[in-house]
Amino acid sequence: MTTAIPNPASSELPKLHDPELLVFVRHGQTDWNFEGRMQGHKDIPLNATGKGQATGNGARLKTFLEAEGISHQSLDFVCSPLGRTRSTMELMRQAMEIDSKTYRLDDQLKEITFGAWEGFTLEELADEEQDLILQRRADKWRFVPPDGESYKMLSGRIGTWLKTVDRPTVVVSHGGVFRVLRGHLEGLDTKRIPKLDVPQDKVFVWRRGTFEEI
Repeated sequence: MTTAIPNPASSELPKLHDPELLVFVRHGQTDWNFEGRMQGHKDIPLNATGKGQATGNGARLKTFLEAEGISHQSLDFVCSPLGRTRSTMELMRQAMEIDSKTYRLDDQLKEITFGAWEGFTLEELADEEQDLILQRRADKWRFVPPDGESYKMLSGRIGTWLKTVDRPTVVVSHGGVFRVLRGHLEGLDTKRIPKLDVPQDKVFVWRRGTFEEI
């Protein structure tokens, strides 16, 4: 009889907390997003498309809150401190016709850092970093770029933040952050989490144990 060996790269992320209402918005597009460059902690501004996405998401959120009878004063607005997320939050709030500057910053909501790889595409790194790129492809959850951070490391940071959410909250953050946040909320397989799609022109609403897109 052969005993199956479990895949160490594949396991379910623990469900840490189930907030009453958590609204997530990814920042709008930047030129580096468009070019497929790894951004991480580099402070790249929104491009024209990204500004339009942020304004559109603010309009979507305003319509949703009005339809649900939810006052924006009842919500905690919190944001990653990077420039592209702050610009997104402020454009959203302008579209909602509320004070654009009234929100909190939280360092824990920064994007996953790619370390020495930030500013590069994978294609540009292919010749010199082929072995590392293959390691990343084999186990994206645990892979740590040079001087960077793995999705597993990021999940610890975001899990710590998630447990502090004690009131209805609107968060503007990053693609990597949403992937691990969704992993914690839904108890997803860690092999799947780094591959989750996070569009920049959608608002994600978590309530009653599930996400909906608006």
